[in-house]
Amino acid sequence: MAEAIFDKWDIHCCQIGEVISGERLHFYMNEILVADVPADSLVLGGGAPIYDREYTEPKYMSKINEYSMDKIALPDDMKKLAKYMLALPNIASKQWVYTQYDSMVGTKNMSTNIHTDAAIINLKDSKKALALTVDCNSRYVFAHAETGAAIAVAEAARNITCSGGEPSAITNCLNFGNPYNPEVYWQFVHAIKGMGAACEKFKTPVTGGNVSFYNQSEIDGNISPVYPTPTIGMLGVLKDKRNLMTLNFKEKGDKIYLIGASHNDISSSQYLANYHKVEFSPCPYFNLDEEYDLHQLIKKFIKEKCINSAHDVSEGGLFVTLMESAMAGNMGFSVNTDSDIRKDAFLFGESQGRIVVTINDEMESAFLEMAIESNIEFLHLGEVILNEIRVDGEYFFNTNEARAIYDTALELRLN
Repeated sequence: MAEAIFDKWDIHCCQIGEVISGERLHFYMNEILVADVPADSLVLGGGAPIYDREYTEPKYMSKINEYSMDKIALPDDMKKLAKYMLALPNIASKQWVYTQYDSMVGTKNMSTNIHTDAAIINLKDSKKALALTVDCNSRYVFAHAETGAAIAVAEAARNITCSGGEPSAITNCLNFGNPYNPEVYWQFVHAIKGMGAACEKFKTPVTGGNVSFYNQSEIDGNISPVYPTPTIGMLGVLKDKRNLMTLNFKEKGDKIYLIGASHNDISSSQYLANYHKVEFSPCPYFNLDEEYDLHQLIKKFIKEKCINSAHDVSEGGLFVTLMESAMAGNMGFSVNTDSDIRKDAFLFGESQGRIVVTINDEMESAFLEMAIESNIEFLHLGEVILNEIRVDGEYFFNTNEARAIYDTALELRLN
């Protein structure tokens, strides 16, 4: 039965053993017993060895603790800043890379011609689909390893939730410097703690992964480890493909809402690091419980079919999220900022736990009822319009102009 399923999907499969009674593992080669090992000695909590290695908080954390947003000047030209942000390599479209390969994957990729936060893989002859995403912001982990690693898991879950799926499991690729360096090992220890806490919250077991140490370079005689990068690959399940949710704006006049609280925060953002050249700042705002509750509300919105789109706020902040939804739908938007928050923080800050959704008039009553009942903060930002980008009534540029920057920035930089 199992072999038939693997054959159907053209995946190699062979039996390598069987479960036996007792507490020992038997290994055979050419039908000769070559090892007889007690199982207890191979698992943590049993007799397996556990490293108790020295680790210390990195010295650069003192620089992070000295950071103050009050020392950061507000930009004079928000329009110019908006174009600058769309062209950053970590934000700009990666289509120049992925369109050179088989992005359809044998027609199973449901995200080829539609735009979703997670990649959706069709399970043919089934009403189900798989949702897949890979996430990690190493700048956050550098700023605070435990919080940054938890954010990596939470963002992966957020992408799957926004696509209509249920987060199910993760794998990981943990990339760090030399573990014999106590500061590097501190990053590793705390990243594992953060990843573990978030996985427990979202009920996503770690099904496998790998650890890559000794990733470092010598620069001017000094050894510099890479930014700690615990990359999270998450699998989710859409129980019903009819609940697939896309990120693109749909219709002129649809109302745009921000679900989740904004904060006066530009810490560790692409904006702060690239535009202001600030290397040391804390993690952006993150609360694991608030994040989890937000996901449950979005799932409810999708199940009750009272939103037209959903897209999470991540690198680049709210403005980039809005632009991605506008460009994907060949639409524009008109939004207002929050006067209680610095304009650069509201538009380009990366505080976590926020999702942009759109609704039409018919959905509004049910939407508001659920949003109010949830006790999660939400804000009416504005509405979808045709092909123009407006912020606080001010015309920024048109959608086609933005797309020309966003789609070509990476290719131009690499060429």
